[in-house]
Amino acid sequence: MPPTDPAALLAGAEAARSRPAESAAAIARALREAPGDPEVRLAAYRFYFYTHDHAAALEQARVLLVHAARRLNVTTDWREVHPGDAAFTEHAFAPGLYLQALVAAGYCLARTGALIEAREILRKAAELDPSDRFGGGWLCARIEAGEDD
Repeated sequence: MPPTDPAALLAGAEAARSRPAESAAAIARALREAPGDPEVRLAAYRFYFYTHDHAAALEQARVLLVHAARRLNVTTDWREVHPGDAAFTEHAFAPGLYLQALVAAGYCLARTGALIEAREILRKAAELDPSDRFGGGWLCARIEAGEDD
């Protein structure tokens, strides 16, 4: 029986820079064995992000966004989420994960050239996170200013 512990599933993935092939294999294995595990999805997002595979990272951010939406009992369509739908300003796991996934998706969309959707999702992050603790508003302003770094 395969392990169900996310740490065990991700063994070998921590060496993304020094052994990228081994890390990629560990991530792929973990995603096959536990596709619904948010820790596995977060590790996959980080791996793809740090290896500059923004399309693959975007896929993981979208899955994390749906996962967080379900935990918050809000719609899975981020366009229909409003500030009063959940306690987005609280420092709790699910609201933080939701906001981080929004910003992550926006960043990856921008990196893949989908600037219109990137701005839309980052504006939503800024709406839900008025203190901008996750940087969605800041990032949106950079994109709107035409900054490409």
